[in-house]
Amino acid sequence: MMLEHVLVLSAYLFSIGIYGLITSRNMVRALMCLELILNAVNMNLVTFSDLFDSRQLKGDVFSIFVMAIAAAEAAIGLAIVSSIYRNRKSTRINQSNLLNK
Repeated sequence: MMLEHVLVLSAYLFSIGIYGLITSRNMVRALMCLELILNAVNMNLVTFSDLFDSRQLKGDVFSIFVMAIAAAEAAIGLAIVSSIYRNRKSTRINQSNLLNK
């Protein structure tokens, strides 16, 4: 694939993730949009790593670290969402104002 195609695809993924994160009222959907944003960032890391110096794998290795951190973030986020669901019986963001109670 050409560089422009990958960058346009990454920009689309990033913008869809930002739009979903801003407009989402469900916590699980917000977590999925956050993962979509991180995947777009990973695409850019790998693409620019290959573009600037294909002999070094700095972008690829950094992308693997980002995926590992994203997996931990998703596991912790889903655990928090399931705990909130058990207590509040809802995963809507605007209904779970936890700081007031």
